[in-house]
Amino acid sequence: MLPSTITTYLAQPALSLYADDAVVTDDGKTYRGRSEIASWLVTAASEYTYTTELVATRRIDANTWVAVNHLEGNFPGGTIDLQYTFTLEDNLITRLTIAP
Repeated sequence: MLPSTITTYLAQPALSLYADDAVVTDDGKTYRGRSEIASWLVTAASEYTYTTELVATRRIDANTWVAVNHLEGNFPGGTIDLQYTFTLEDNLITRLTIAP
């Protein structure tokens, strides 16, 4: 079972779920801190239209979980399974890596 921070994020990504010094890596780019992550969230949400379906989850260690989402939309290729690897501390995301 995923922690509520992650299930909330997967339903509706929000800056409030990130620690002040969080790091996000997506599509080969790294975003550090809330300011850069806020810009990334806006850009990522508006770049393409797509649907997501959670297809698998697993716990790596006490603070790290992986959620695999199947995406379908108008991005190049049209479908992809992405692994969202979350690291949490004090119920906030400190690191998120999104990769195929």
